[in-house]
Amino acid sequence: MNERKTQVWAGVDAGKGHHWVAVVDETGATLWSKQVDNDESAILTVLGEILDLADQVHWAVDISGTSSALLLALLAAHGQRAVYVPGRTVNRMAGAYRGEAKTDARDAYVIAETSRQRRDFATIDVPAQLAADLALLTAHRSDLVADRVRMINRLRDVLTGVFPALEGAFDYSSHKGALVLLTGYQTPAGIRRRGRIRLTAWLANRSVRGADTVAATALEAAQAQQTSLPGEDVAAQIVADLATQTLALDDRLKRVDKQIRETFRNHPQAEIIESLPGMGPILGAEFIVAAGDLTAYADAGHLASAAGLVPVPRDSGRRTGNLHRPKRYSRRLRRVFYMSAQTSMMREGPNRDFYLKKRGEGCKHVQAVIALARRRASVLWALLRDNRVFTPTPPVPQTA
Repeated sequence: MNERKTQVWAGVDAGKGHHWVAVVDETGATLWSKQVDNDESAILTVLGEILDLADQVHWAVDISGTSSALLLALLAAHGQRAVYVPGRTVNRMAGAYRGEAKTDARDAYVIAETSRQRRDFATIDVPAQLAADLALLTAHRSDLVADRVRMINRLRDVLTGVFPALEGAFDYSSHKGALVLLTGYQTPAGIRRRGRIRLTAWLANRSVRGADTVAATALEAAQAQQTSLPGEDVAAQIVADLATQTLALDDRLKRVDKQIRETFRNHPQAEIIESLPGMGPILGAEFIVAAGDLTAYADAGHLASAAGLVPVPRDSGRRTGNLHRPKRYSRRLRRVFYMSAQTSMMREGPNRDFYLKKRGEGCKHVQAVIALARRRASVLWALLRDNRVFTPTPPVPQTA
């Protein structure tokens, strides 16, 4: 270790509290292996020790999320770049080495060895401030949406046990007036005592649209059930609490959506992304976060492949043309293209025409939407390359 190497490979098994770093040379021999606390001073100390080992250090990590954020930021600050080695790859490569032990030290060694033998891993770029803000906001929004879905499901389950007629009368996931109703009235007897006129006035005072319709529907459900079920009073309290929390969560989602929209539109290519039909500011922000550095995609096929929209061949012997769905791709990026394609084909235009064409060729709905998403990936890549907004009519080719 006293002899300075020309180049070495450092593998990092990242964790929340600490990392394990292993360094190997050109022959695969371990030069350095140690546990490092996820702390700035500890990481800087280890960084100095490893940089003293060789003229060039190739870094590789198995996590590119929050656990390794500090490590990656310090590496970038010292002019070092790291590649991302997926956990699935590390798990499979571990079987190629002697022993069956599963330790952080061994995982770090496997990561370093894998990066030494393969040079096709994607480089991790520390996001700019705008991209980091959008990543945090979109992740927070996803958590809020998941909480809302859980609350709505729990509300419907509890309401079904005491008032099934009212549970089936509204779609609580999209009907704000129904949630407002549940904050005050949850039982058949309570709704009947209130009556239609007073219930309509109560809802109107709380700015419910179509208050008379909501009141009439609730009263009809109350008339259909004259029996009080066991646990009705406690269930009513739980339903009222869940409805109140859901309404408060809706207000939080509106504030987050507004913040995402304002932050996204500060991106230099936000207008181009948003011009594509079906790609609003929320999906546009998720696209920026999921796609990362757009210059990393050499052509539209690379972008579509990263989103899992390109089939992968599974040939053997004389069997050729056997295509199947890929397994390694960005789920988030695929969701962006799929959701935007599904939204765009609902309106008249080239997207809907292409969808109907695929349906006419015998494709099922999901197959047609994926085909449209693949086509839109090419369009979006071309728009970003040419730095122009989307137009329904293709531009006229210019003579070279």
